[in-house]
Amino acid sequence: MARGASWGGDPLDLDGLRDRYLNHARLERGLAKKTIEAYASDLTRFIQHAESVGITRPEELTRGCVLGFIDRLADEGLAASSRARILSALRRMIAFAASREWLESDPLEGVQGPRQARSLPRVLRPDETEKLLEGVDTSTPLGMRDRAMIELLYGSGLRVSELVGLPLSAFDARGGLLRVRGKGQKERVVPVGESSLEALATYLRDGRPGLLGKRPDRESGLFLSRRGSPMTRQNFFLLLRKLARKAGIDAARVSPHVLRHAFATDLLEGGADLRSIQAMLGHSDLSTTQVYTHVSRGRLRDTVEERHPRGTGRPGRR
Repeated sequence: MARGASWGGDPLDLDGLRDRYLNHARLERGLAKKTIEAYASDLTRFIQHAESVGITRPEELTRGCVLGFIDRLADEGLAASSRARILSALRRMIAFAASREWLESDPLEGVQGPRQARSLPRVLRPDETEKLLEGVDTSTPLGMRDRAMIELLYGSGLRVSELVGLPLSAFDARGGLLRVRGKGQKERVVPVGESSLEALATYLRDGRPGLLGKRPDRESGLFLSRRGSPMTRQNFFLLLRKLARKAGIDAARVSPHVLRHAFATDLLEGGADLRSIQAMLGHSDLSTTQVYTHVSRGRLRDTVEERHPRGTGRPGRR
């Protein structure tokens, strides 16, 4: 579009572009509320920079303006990961503007993001996960719940927010499936393994009714606290740390996300393909899932260190 990009006859300034992009991201792309809020903050930061150099409209944006903004972020001491996140939000807004022909040229053409050291996710060995499960006292309603939650987290790779947010209606016992609502309210169906099915059946039959007691089941959450209200992420996190200490595992190594990583890594090492793992984890981008190939290489290195005659006899660092 030529100079003078507009919307409904009104001139389009950068604030207007940001608002229309965020509206698009929320309504058409279904991004989560927290993601929208982060984008809004990052894009407002860029707009303030642009205005400080006299740029107020999309068609006035230049590569120099963008580069100046990136340098400014670096000068402020922001970590590479934070700068990369802000640049990603800007790229998405620019792409949105380009798709509406509100730009004369792409101000981000040739602009590279900051290099980041990619950290490998922490994982537990299968025997350590087994120790966690063995430490649960399943003779009580709370123990039945804990066993079912850990089995599901490790056996289906759920995010902890997805796990604690499961309604009763999400579980299809006959089909052995869970209907999960993930990031951006996107729904996916994940299979439930035999161990998880058994733990869930026991919890639903004997554990959940005991936790609910005589209270009305108003919220219909799958996993309940001792007070009959839905479990929280914080409570489950503390529960895992307590079980880790009981199992003789460094509690700092154990979290809900670590169990999700263990699910993906063990699947990959068992021969599952990345696309299947991506679908089960609910990753929108395959590159996010590919980090587990690096984890597997790390485990191979540990095997050499522990088993080879020339190894150190202990796991390598990672």
